[in-house]
Amino acid sequence: MTQQSPRRALVSVSDKTGLDSFIKGLVQLGFEIISTGGTRKFLENAGVPVMDISSYTGFPEIMDGRVKTLHPKVHGAILGRPDLHEDAEAIRAHGIVPFELIVVNLYPFEQTIAKPGCSVADAIENIDIGGPSMVRSSAKNHAYVGIVTSPTQYERVLSSLQTGKLGPELRRELAAAAFEMTANYDRAIADYMKGLVASPGEQAALPATLNLRFKQRSGLRYGENPHQRAAFYVEPTYAGSSLAAAEQLNGKELSYNNLLDLDAALAIVPDFSQPAAAVLKHNNPCGCAIGANLAEAFRKAYDGDPVSAFGSIIGFNCELDLATAELLCEPGRFVEAIICPSYSAEAFEALTTRPKWKNNVRLLKLPGLNDAGASMLEYRRVSGGLLVQDRDDQPDPQADWKVVTKRAPTEAELIDLKFGWIVCKHVKSNAIVYAKDGMVTGVGAGQMSRLDSAEIAAKKSGERAVGGIVASDAFFPFRDGIDAAAKAGIKAVIQPGGSVKDQEVIDAANEHGMAMIFTGRRHFKH
Repeated sequence: MTQQSPRRALVSVSDKTGLDSFIKGLVQLGFEIISTGGTRKFLENAGVPVMDISSYTGFPEIMDGRVKTLHPKVHGAILGRPDLHEDAEAIRAHGIVPFELIVVNLYPFEQTIAKPGCSVADAIENIDIGGPSMVRSSAKNHAYVGIVTSPTQYERVLSSLQTGKLGPELRRELAAAAFEMTANYDRAIADYMKGLVASPGEQAALPATLNLRFKQRSGLRYGENPHQRAAFYVEPTYAGSSLAAAEQLNGKELSYNNLLDLDAALAIVPDFSQPAAAVLKHNNPCGCAIGANLAEAFRKAYDGDPVSAFGSIIGFNCELDLATAELLCEPGRFVEAIICPSYSAEAFEALTTRPKWKNNVRLLKLPGLNDAGASMLEYRRVSGGLLVQDRDDQPDPQADWKVVTKRAPTEAELIDLKFGWIVCKHVKSNAIVYAKDGMVTGVGAGQMSRLDSAEIAAKKSGERAVGGIVASDAFFPFRDGIDAAAKAGIKAVIQPGGSVKDQEVIDAANEHGMAMIFTGRRHFKH
């Protein structure tokens, strides 16, 4: 391309992060800067010489800045191809000076609509028109124009210009990022507008067309196994408490499996109002407990299955204190990661100065861990498509629970039944949870037979099952699960009910003198 003199860059941005140093670097390379409204004032205040867009076009900004870059001298300077005779003639005839670089990012539409109480008028006013037009024009003509749409690109672009011109590969990469940005921007606007016109029934229904937008947060060393590629993507528009909002304070890089188990821990511990701890292995709680304080809750949770707890992920629902940290650091414990709302200064020092913990154990902080947030949809990929459902995170209506046996549970049994039912919801099906005194004593998870799960939970519990309760995520199809629980010493049962053999199961519980509650709600977790 034939280089025009002077070199020119058009700059119009909402996000001004790092802009002043980047533009100063362009000026040092001989660029003349043309800018608009607030961006121009920002650069002038930073001591950067700037030409106002109106001085170049000969036409003022009008309609409160709505119309400023929608002008032939702007888009001609972006879309022109100076080495083509017809374009060169148009450029000469109309006094157009081609731009070498366009630096544009857009009005913060998504951030605006995420604010509480955002009005439709505010949302509409934050729909950028000129910005996307310039971005798309520049990306189309990237062979001649470099399009810079993010502060994260400034350093690389400036470095490239300092050693010459933008190479074709970098131009193409910038153009691809620009088209991705406008596509996401338009999708967000379309989704918002569709929500405005949807009927109450349409708003409640799952969407007819699903458009998902996730941004890569980080690459991962590998997936579930070393031969699988993996990355962590986050949902830019989700503002609730989530794993994406957690801050890692210490330890090694998080793995794919770490993130899965951390998310499982994050799902469990907020369900309890008392201090609670959950010990996760392979997406299942091998231990979980509540206590008068966090140290008691952790001790009980870890003792639920100390063998399985080796190499676990641990979640807490309140600030991790020194007493709990000291228990965590006891010899023989191996923990992969911890997530909690916060760490006391003493606890954090203890966890980050012990030789086996320092720079190894991943410590994550999520201050809003106990915030309910907006209920999310869950997605699961299947061959050729996607399964979508509401997340199973709503409180169970305990008013619908029914005692179906001759004996009602005692007050202590009822407390444990409620506890066990919460834990059971987070265990892979077929799920059986044995519990006693606010502590999981045994878990049977992921078995093809509910009886097998019951027998595994009984084996894990051992003598601790005596006087305890059993929770089942779905109905007992036969009395054999009840018989196995009774043999282990279980005194109370909680399950959804709904089997054609419910009466047989009730009769079995009555024979053993057990109390049983039907909840009327199933919690399969495949």
